[in-house]
Amino acid sequence: MGAIESSGRRRAVRSARAVSLGVAGLLALSACVAAPAAPPVTVVVTERPDPSPSVAPVPTQTARDALPPEPAPIVPNAPAEPAEPIPEGPAYDLGPRDGALGPVVSDADGNPVSYTVVAGDVFFDIAQRFDLPQQQLLRMNPSIPGFGLDIYIGDIVNLDWTTTR
Repeated sequence: MGAIESSGRRRAVRSARAVSLGVAGLLALSACVAAPAAPPVTVVVTERPDPSPSVAPVPTQTARDALPPEPAPIVPNAPAEPAEPIPEGPAYDLGPRDGALGPVVSDADGNPVSYTVVAGDVFFDIAQRFDLPQQQLLRMNPSIPGFGLDIYIGDIVNLDWTTTR
């Protein structure tokens, strides 16, 4: 055996001793853990109280005047009349706003005739810009699909309430 072999064995023996001491120490310490506490004892009382004599309540007479008056009869609401439809009318340009920034084409009298959709426009905001109910603007533009949700850049929106596009 050479000197190198014997030193390698010594290291292995030392390592094995260290590992075995560590395992023995862990086992010894694991025994120090306290046992779990016992569950609390439940006490049940079985004694019954003695019944005492009771007095039955006797109804008393009250004066007729002391009773509250009878409530008034319930009358249902009168049927509501149907709301008047919003009259259709011409468009008025209230000025550009978020969601309606496109250019407007007007006739000789200055009345808006058409509107060109630009990026970021929303059909509802276009109706608001021209002071029109959204349903009226949809009736004036039956070619716009999806209740006005499907408008695209470059679409022309009719603003002349006497024609449809």
